Amino acid sequence: MPESPTSPPTSPPPGSPTNNATPPSPVSALLRATVLFVAFLALQLVLFKSLLGFPSSRFLPAPRRSNSTWANGAVDDAEECKAGLIYVYDLPPEFNHDLVAHCDRLWPWYSFCPYLSNGGLGRPAAEVPALSAVVPNASLPNWYNTDQFPLEVIVHRRLLSQRCRTIDASLATAFYVPFYAGLDVGSHLWGPNSTVADRDRAGARLLRWLTGQPFFAKSGGWDHFIALGRITWDFRRYGADGWGTNLVLMPGMENVTRLVIEGDRLDPLDVGVPYPTGFHPRRAADVRAWQEHVLSLDRRNLFGFAGAPRSGFPDDFRDVLLEECEDAGGDRCRAVDCRGTRCNDDGAAVMRLFMGSRFCLQPRGDSFTRRSLFDCMVAGAVPVLFWRRTAYDAYRWFLPRGEEGEWSVFIDRRALRVGNVSVRDVLEGYSERRVRRMRERVVEMIPRLVYGSSPDGLGDGMDDALDVALGGVLKRFRRRRWSIGHEAERPPGRLVAGAPPRRGSSKTTTPPTSNGRNGSVIGQRASRHRSTAASSAYIKTVLSEAPASRSKSLQQS
Repeated sequence: MPESPTSPPTSPPPGSPTNNATPPSPVSALLRATVLFVAFLALQLVLFKSLLGFPSSRFLPAPRRSNSTWANGAVDDAEECKAGLIYVYDLPPEFNHDLVAHCDRLWPWYSFCPYLSNGGLGRPAAEVPALSAVVPNASLPNWYNTDQFPLEVIVHRRLLSQRCRTIDASLATAFYVPFYAGLDVGSHLWGPNSTVADRDRAGARLLRWLTGQPFFAKSGGWDHFIALGRITWDFRRYGADGWGTNLVLMPGMENVTRLVIEGDRLDPLDVGVPYPTGFHPRRAADVRAWQEHVLSLDRRNLFGFAGAPRSGFPDDFRDVLLEECEDAGGDRCRAVDCRGTRCNDDGAAVMRLFMGSRFCLQPRGDSFTRRSLFDCMVAGAVPVLFWRRTAYDAYRWFLPRGEEGEWSVFIDRRALRVGNVSVRDVLEGYSERRVRRMRERVVEMIPRLVYGSSPDGLGDGMDDALDVALGGVLKRFRRRRWSIGHEAERPPGRLVAGAPPRRGSSKTTTPPTSNGRNGSVIGQRASRHRSTAASSAYIKTVLSEAPASRSKSLQQS
């Protein structure tokens, strides 16, 4: 009777070739072992090479050298880390590594992988013909095709190489949580089958892990911070089935400081930081060269506007600005229509517009700020604002308060809408000398608005956006630690300024209408005594090389 396919094999009968086979010779056994060993080595080599090129957060800059305290080698100058040490959590890979590894699944319309290359900076401008045609050759190595949403990856990479990063958590002043929450929620916002549970799942799992860590439990999270690469409204869901995730409002997040590209101005834990632009200088000299370049440009347009009308929004203010540009005429205003992906593909059209304009119009986007505000200022143009919340109230660590008229123009949008004023008349009311001073002030601010590409920062005493943010975070945490220490010595019932906020103590504003594709910028002003003086010294050097009488540079259209 034949065997069934699942029956165990029977033993071969006596006298079969199997039983009578002679044992293998020592030479053939050695040959087989050698072949297997070589195959194993080849497999390990292939795996190693794939890991080196793997676009993940687990294989980010390795520590240069390590001991019991410093992750990247002991610092030579004790003053260098006087502000405090930073501890970076090594999270389970699902919270960062796996998101980058599956970058082709993050966005429904195109692969996000090119934008996560080079540590979130994107492809070098030299590989993007349209962008390389806009940027001068000397500055080309400092420019990338950067998306507006990779902040989490950029911050994580920089902090892994931070000189003041410690691997001894007991010495840390601040604890960084490298959860790529923006990448995670972005992958669930437009999927046809995505649910609220999908959007909340990773955040809830992260907080279960984090609240079990001893140093988080010890402080309640008030000395912890996180970077969020989307606007705060994407992390504050209002209603059972509203937009976004509920991460910011989950238990465990009530004391955690958030570096976010657009924050809730009434929530003290939201710190607005600049949108990533395409400019990522390697060192201070690269910044000074770019400052000199944008100040020397012959700007033929009085003002420019980059944006697209949105038919789904009644009385969309962008339509008003497009009409203002048309009324001013092509010799004074130029507009770039951003319908489709024209303004996202390479950034060249927007940068060309702003580098040729003295002023740039900056209405609100889906939320109060757009990345365009920072592109405008990096290009050396003066922003024209119509909502105070676009910049003045949101980015206090980065944009000088009380000096708004020195670097920007504010126009009442209601008066503009009804025709009581026009953009052209307002801007033509500024003298060339005044415009020059405003542009100089904008250019002076550039270092604080960009994220450098070097692991060690810009150097030479110049702070970039991440340096400013870290300075503010460390200052905040030292102040809280001091307050808590003194609060324990005071009689019960007395409130101490600077104590960590209690859950529910911070008010929040109603979220703006958003489809989640836009975001915003910046928070408060920190380390001012050092970075402002340093950047002022650099810009003075630049300005001294540009003749004050150079009026042609003001004839920008």
